[in-house]
Amino acid sequence: MAILLTIRQKSPPTTAKAMLKTEILAPVGSPEVIYPAVRMGANAVYLGADIFSARGNAGNFNREQLLEAVKYCHARNVAVHLACNTLIHDNEMESALKLIKYACEIGIDAVIIQDIGLASLVRKAAPDMVLHASTQMSVHTAEAAKMLYDMGFERVVLARELSKSEIKEIADKLRNMNCPIELEVFVHGALCMSVSGQCYMSAMLGGRSGNRGLCAQPCRLPFDAGGNGHDLSLKDLSLISNLRELHEIGVTSFKIEGRMKRPEYVAAAVSACRQSLDKGFADKEVLEKLRAVFSRSGFTDGYYTARLGPDMFGTRSKDDVTSATNKLLTQLRTGYKDEMPLVPVSFALEVKKGRPVRLTVRDHDGNFAEAEGDIPETAITTPLSSERCESCLHKTGGTPFYTDKIEYIIDNGLTLSAKALNAVRREALQALLAIREKVMPTDFEMPNVPKPSTHNTKSMGFRAKFRSGNIPDDFLDCELVYVPMFLADSEICSLMDRGFAVAAEIPRAMFGREAEIEKRLKELQTIGVYEVLASNIGAVALAKKLGMDIHGGFGLNLANTASLEWAEAMGMLDAEVSFELTLTQIARLGGNIPRGIISYGRLPLMLTRNCPVKNDGKGCKNCKTPPLIRDRKGKEFPIICDKRSCEILNCVPLVLSDRQDEIKNIDFEVLCFNVENSVESSEKLKDYVEKNAPKAEFTRGLYYRGLS
Repeated sequence: MAILLTIRQKSPPTTAKAMLKTEILAPVGSPEVIYPAVRMGANAVYLGADIFSARGNAGNFNREQLLEAVKYCHARNVAVHLACNTLIHDNEMESALKLIKYACEIGIDAVIIQDIGLASLVRKAAPDMVLHASTQMSVHTAEAAKMLYDMGFERVVLARELSKSEIKEIADKLRNMNCPIELEVFVHGALCMSVSGQCYMSAMLGGRSGNRGLCAQPCRLPFDAGGNGHDLSLKDLSLISNLRELHEIGVTSFKIEGRMKRPEYVAAAVSACRQSLDKGFADKEVLEKLRAVFSRSGFTDGYYTARLGPDMFGTRSKDDVTSATNKLLTQLRTGYKDEMPLVPVSFALEVKKGRPVRLTVRDHDGNFAEAEGDIPETAITTPLSSERCESCLHKTGGTPFYTDKIEYIIDNGLTLSAKALNAVRREALQALLAIREKVMPTDFEMPNVPKPSTHNTKSMGFRAKFRSGNIPDDFLDCELVYVPMFLADSEICSLMDRGFAVAAEIPRAMFGREAEIEKRLKELQTIGVYEVLASNIGAVALAKKLGMDIHGGFGLNLANTASLEWAEAMGMLDAEVSFELTLTQIARLGGNIPRGIISYGRLPLMLTRNCPVKNDGKGCKNCKTPPLIRDRKGKEFPIICDKRSCEILNCVPLVLSDRQDEIKNIDFEVLCFNVENSVESSEKLKDYVEKNAPKAEFTRGLYYRGLS
């Protein structure tokens, strides 16, 4: 008679099994970092290839390493997200698409994208590939997330500057709109002073663009606005204690920043997040290890709690560096040096007279493998027992599996050596691992890539952007003047009565103001303003919803022909192209939509939510107009503040007045006046009309020198 037994084993510790259906998303900057990320409990990892990654200076992955990463992670129930999150130039678009084609071939689970043109092409090429909107898209409103969902994105990585109440408002609005787009939030790691995707400081000052993956981090250098002398350097973010709260709000993925950091940092951060999510809190000891391995004067939750000010600022001190002792790093490495039991499996063992022993192993995903071993012998003294079999089958160490269930069919009076049982177990598990590593490709058909071409322009006109309604009559010949949307109705009506063609500028920073901005747009329509300048996807979405005429602004980062075609498809009348392009690159952009460039003004180097001047602890009291911030060389950068957000402007203006004949295939130029008075602005316009050379210190921006 055969013995039939079924034995179940409890799940291993919560490092292998999350209590909530959520995702801890770990940074993997190089192949060796996969092990701490996966083994310490991440549900997904994000990584970059050796091109088009926003962390171009990380180790990153070549094609072979990408494949191995996918196989390793998928075998262990961990998803892989590829960060292809830089702006793409026309001559690079085909290479970017080939990278994503390869990602589809090897079974990458999702692609994180910044460039709107690339996204539109990928959506056509691979309808089933999951797209995530990078935080570089500067998304911080529900309408922006909904618009991206309608374009085919399944997840949006929200801007890091949002507060708890603002994240909740976005999640609630999306539910009310029946929009199931997933929300991803950064919960630990470095904070940029600027809203991601809206920082041009590294590009303008050093020729290395954050939008192209090569940020030189100039914000970590000394900048003085009256605070501690590092008034653009924020502490690292940490919301590890708030994971369950974020989950209840509606956040799906908890993202850890750090593709440039060491493996031990990733181990500490993932471990703390795993513990917080599973237990509801992280132990003090775990959090202290995380602080010791990397911090900038500790951590901050200032954006999340809406407590902006000096407590958010910090630098990397000597104590911060020395706290990462060899002892601590060794402890952290010990935690992930061996395989972790991450995947539950069940065994079915058959030991029958005259037949090879057969072992079947199954996982919870429907995969199974079988192995056959020795033929059992007749027992002379002690027959094979279920206890002996169980002892052997529970030995899954060195593999990512743990035993969840065992079923036995054992004929009476037989025996089998432990060596034979162990061998058949190893063979079965190895076969199952190979099955789980199999690549599941996504279909990809190369789309028609827009080719660089000559855009047909009739003539080039001027537009001007002002911060007030004090606009001289000299600008009456401009085809448009942009004014702040919250300018008083009386001032706007006065401008229109004087003959100006007026368009209202929607703020690039819309944090917590979506309803207020929508209400104001409706008010503007009632006084006859139907045209808007929209420099954020959320602004485009709102204006489109209200049926307004949209002029695309520089903050959309339109850097290639495909992105201009997207703008046209969105119904925009025209668009400003990225000022990180050279004039030569701009001249070669194709597409039909009219396009323009910013050709005068102090270019915005940063869009910030936390004002640098607040680092002095006095808030807005006694703030000069405009406030200034100085670099270590004494250069002064004006700060334009509306009490909700700030723009840090370049120390000198961009001037192309004497280079008009070199601007090709452009429909309009935008002159931006932020610090000039009415007399100065009129003089600048005259310089452009007469093509005069600049008389004071100036820059040509990146229009000639380009990016490194």
